[in-house]
Amino acid sequence: MSERGTVSVLVIDDSAHNRHTLTTLLESAPDVRVLDRAADGEEGLKKVLELKPDVVTLDLEMPKLGGYTFLRLLMRTAPTPVIVISSYAHRSDVFKALELGAFDFIAKPARGTPEELEGLRVELLDKVRAALHVRPGQRHASPGARALAVAGELPLVVAIGASTGGPPAVQRVLEGLAAEPTPCVLVSQHMPAQFTRAFADRLDRIGPFIVTEASEGDVVQPGHVYIAPGGRHLVVVDRGTRLELHTPPPTPVDKYAPSVDRLFTSVAQVLGSRALAVVLTGMGADGAQGAREVQRAGGEVWAESEETAVVYGMPGEAVATGAVKRVLRLGEIGPALASLARRRR
Repeated sequence: MSERGTVSVLVIDDSAHNRHTLTTLLESAPDVRVLDRAADGEEGLKKVLELKPDVVTLDLEMPKLGGYTFLRLLMRTAPTPVIVISSYAHRSDVFKALELGAFDFIAKPARGTPEELEGLRVELLDKVRAALHVRPGQRHASPGARALAVAGELPLVVAIGASTGGPPAVQRVLEGLAAEPTPCVLVSQHMPAQFTRAFADRLDRIGPFIVTEASEGDVVQPGHVYIAPGGRHLVVVDRGTRLELHTPPPTPVDKYAPSVDRLFTSVAQVLGSRALAVVLTGMGADGAQGAREVQRAGGEVWAESEETAVVYGMPGEAVATGAVKRVLRLGEIGPALASLARRRR
């Protein structure tokens, strides 16, 4: 954190209007200070090296030096937390940026109404503050290989909850689980509605499982990964001869949609002692109450260790409940799940 207890930010965007808007939103908080602004990646890289900001906000589409090249060079020379500001039209681009080392992303409002700008302001400030807890160079990306899913009896259902830093972490877990591609994986990842399908499509192309955005009434199948649709919950329902997925809308009291607590609670209610919940990196405490429900049902809760979590908020809160049975480094979770799947067959 910069002197006087403030978080210093460098804003990089080729739009003068966007630079002004982001600066205004950031500096609405007394603990955040915009050091400077840059109109392209080349200028931005020079200013990062010169000013050493705590956090960078980055537009991916820029002249001279694009966002991807900027990220590659930055992570090699001066690893700094980067928050990508992306439009809905380019939602698939953010996942490549996350693999290249970006800390998180924020979707630009579609219309820029006062209500949307206030939502952007709150999310931006939350993520800028959270970025301070990232250790330099900490990244979750790794390559994957395509494999066929295996049909048959449902041997294991794994419920995963994640938020900030989650997309690359989820990918890493699935890659580690590839040696035993028969489980079904349910993922509640905090993400805007327009991005979850692109996230599922990306995982489907590079991973060993059939990955889809969950739809109302989907039947749970082995070898499949279901991503909770943004703006809705993902819950499991027992239909006697099958497990079915429902995607109800949020209620006024829900802080997150999708909610990790809602997913974990439904898995505990349906699977009982066979419930398995995994809490990955993320801000806040979503998943902690659900972890308690899984433990009460006799199931197991695992959490990512502080050593590898981009943000230890969600795993740390789950561990603090006393419900977590195993705390593992990110790279250990997938192989441990594969081993458990083999034992449960």
